[in-house]
Amino acid sequence: MEFFRNTNIDFLGRKWYFLTFSLIFSVAGILSMIFWHGIPVGVDFRGGTLVYVKFASTPNTGAIRAALDKAGLHNAKIQAYDVPSANQVVISLDMQETSEADLSKGKNQIISALETSPVAGKRDLNNNDQVGFSAVRDSLVGKDPTHSSPAEYEAMAHAVLNVRDSVKGGVLRSMDDLKGTIPDAALDALKQDFYVGDFGKISADVVGPQVGSQLKTQAKLAVGISLAAMLVYLWFRFELIYGVAAVVAVFHDTLITVGAFSLTNQEITLTVIAAILTLVGYSMNDTIVVFDRIRENVKIMRRESLAEIVNKSINQTLSRTILTSGLTFLTVLSLYLFGGEVLHGFSFALVIGILIGTYSSIAVAAPMLVAYTEWRAKRSGAGAMAQPAQGSKGKVRVKV
Repeated sequence: MEFFRNTNIDFLGRKWYFLTFSLIFSVAGILSMIFWHGIPVGVDFRGGTLVYVKFASTPNTGAIRAALDKAGLHNAKIQAYDVPSANQVVISLDMQETSEADLSKGKNQIISALETSPVAGKRDLNNNDQVGFSAVRDSLVGKDPTHSSPAEYEAMAHAVLNVRDSVKGGVLRSMDDLKGTIPDAALDALKQDFYVGDFGKISADVVGPQVGSQLKTQAKLAVGISLAAMLVYLWFRFELIYGVAAVVAVFHDTLITVGAFSLTNQEITLTVIAAILTLVGYSMNDTIVVFDRIRENVKIMRRESLAEIVNKSINQTLSRTILTSGLTFLTVLSLYLFGGEVLHGFSFALVIGILIGTYSSIAVAAPMLVAYTEWRAKRSGAGAMAQPAQGSKGKVRVKV
């Protein structure tokens, strides 16, 4: 299947437009990283606490901020999470706001700050850290005269927690949500010991500062080593300039992708690093396809200049590029639009990276290969690449 046949687009003739485009976005990203947002790393790298909280009604971020400030957590970040109807927020607390000796302290501080209306003498049934199976079962034992066996109380406790955690997503709106789940006498017994707050903790992630620093170092090494390995591979498969051109193109892709995160002030997490490493391989593969066709055409089109050969090679692989990159882009765009907050950073990196990676194979790697080869030919006195040379047996050959 082909979208284009016998195209003859002068890609190299538009190299200055491409260069201008790359410079604008690269410089904008660099300026943002230096003077504006910096490189906004997630809690995975900086160390700290992430608490995912679900509310019974639409959360009021202003009230949440006021409660956290009152508790002394002034630098906490509050962000909506998942779809709006889920009523979830994620609260981020840097490690300097917590004790390194007790990594769970930040989580406990956030939960305590949000408990604005506790009921004296009762426990919050939505607090899954404190109220689990044993607490519910013990509250029911002996309170319902129609049930007496331990198995019956255990079954009722499991039913209560199933409604809270599975049916209601971790948050009961009121004790009446349990009607019909357990007998009325058992529900009355629960109401004597428990109340339902207006929120529940869904999950919490805690990363110590030492672990965060190690992850940051390992992420940099992973990207750096992958680029170096690609350079060595292309050096052996083609020659050094091919490897350098491909690595420069991939570095260009990585720089623009990270710059996009800085410009939009989105945090770079471990999943984003995984996406960037995926893009390194994806962009490199696209570049290798073009370089392979260039190498084949150099042997066939002996009377053509290298610029003409490269243009022809890009046009010949254009249909393949549009098909593979286009389908991949539609997939990751769907993840970005419908994948939810969990996949937002990962899919955003892939959306930007696939667009830039496809572009760089044509607009960065190929022009760099031609520019260097022509410069080397002029420097060595061999003449412009447009001039073919005669081989020892009279065959035409092109120096690359």
